Amino acid sequence: MLKSPALILAQIATLAVLSQPAAAQTPRQTRDTVLPPSVLTSDDPQRIPRRPVAARQTQTVLKGGRVFDSLSETAYPATVVIEGRTIKAVLPPESADWTADAEVIDVTGKTVMPGLIDLHVHMTYPDPDTPIDEQATEGSGVLRGARNLRWFLESGFTSVRDLGGVLNAPFQLAQWSAAGQIPAPRVFAAGHIITGTGGHATERPITPNHGPAYQWERDGADAWRGAVREAFKQGAAVIKIASHFSADEVAAAVDEAHTLGLPVTCDCETLYIDRAVAAGVDIIEHPLPRTDAVITAMGRKKTASVPTLQVYQNVLDTSGGFYGSTSRRFTMTSQSNFDVFKKLKAAGVVMGVGTDTIGRVNTMTPNPYIAELKWFVKGGYTVPQALIAATRTNAQILAMDDKLGVLQAGKLADVIVVDGRPDENLDDLARIDRVFKDGRPWVQGGQVVTPRHISAPLAKPSPPAETR
Repeated sequence: MLKSPALILAQIATLAVLSQPAAAQTPRQTRDTVLPPSVLTSDDPQRIPRRPVAARQTQTVLKGGRVFDSLSETAYPATVVIEGRTIKAVLPPESADWTADAEVIDVTGKTVMPGLIDLHVHMTYPDPDTPIDEQATEGSGVLRGARNLRWFLESGFTSVRDLGGVLNAPFQLAQWSAAGQIPAPRVFAAGHIITGTGGHATERPITPNHGPAYQWERDGADAWRGAVREAFKQGAAVIKIASHFSADEVAAAVDEAHTLGLPVTCDCETLYIDRAVAAGVDIIEHPLPRTDAVITAMGRKKTASVPTLQVYQNVLDTSGGFYGSTSRRFTMTSQSNFDVFKKLKAAGVVMGVGTDTIGRVNTMTPNPYIAELKWFVKGGYTVPQALIAATRTNAQILAMDDKLGVLQAGKLADVIVVDGRPDENLDDLARIDRVFKDGRPWVQGGQVVTPRHISAPLAKPSPPAETR
């Protein structure tokens, strides 16, 4: 079949962009040479040194269950020992190598596995019933986010990557979660989406969540570089950019983010994917239209993908497609989206699991995530491979695989207990029994539990005895 002249020109343009020399790209700068693993740091890609805190390391033992550690595709009988914030050991079932005062929990008939990770959420976006005058307020966003994060935690998620929210709310939630002050997964927040004037999520008609409270419209390479620096200052764990942008704008953003040690993800389509991959972005979101040439380049350059097939299936099921959007000027079908997924897999592109959960879809948690995993299985993954994508691979894409994603001695104790065999039946993921984050039990019997507040003492007894 002959190709049209327009298609041939498009492919030539794609190849020209993708053939830019790799030497012009800045690799992501970690702090490994100056921050060895023995140094305590923040549990995010910024790796900020923290002061060690001496504390008695109590042990919790999960005994009698089967372990899916995400290091292999096979579950096996074993005992998981948690000590303080980390996993102390994964022991053979006959071993009893733990302290005499350890809390031993019988998980017979259940599966112990790493906490789930959702790589694409929007915890603070307004629901359809949010009053319009509250949609761009930080306080309302924090309250919505805290509620949504609790739902995610009780559904077995110990980490989420929040890719856009209102003002400083995502960073506030990330800080409170990290401090253990609210029942929530870890939050790896991007903050504002960075796009060009009139780019994605800024198109008219203007609404509160299509404005500067949620997105930064920036024009020019220096402005994009400055936006990355501002996001880092606010506490970003990842930089999210979106079409529209020029080649020099995306190159400046990637260079600055990688210099600061942060990964970059892109919500983009067609020629913007070409520019993003050429500039060295780390991840491409969604199954949006792209050429076979750029899919090949993604595999070659190890550009990861978070396909989010289910959210677009929701769009097709409820609206039939995209209408009235200047940043979504294309058509899609279930088949065309799935074809992108299959091509990515065939090209060897590493794919992580994310839902793009937003607004009222939060009430469906964890159903969209389980459906996303089923898309992976339909696309050629085994059920265990899909679970590995949801845990170990997702941790790698977060740039956190040294601490998260597997059950292994020394990793952070983000552990869930499932009442079933999710490595055989994905629907069992809806049966979460227990959730530990940082070694702390947050969910028991499927419900969030928080310890009673311990009152701090007064400086002195009052009223003073000498007062008459």
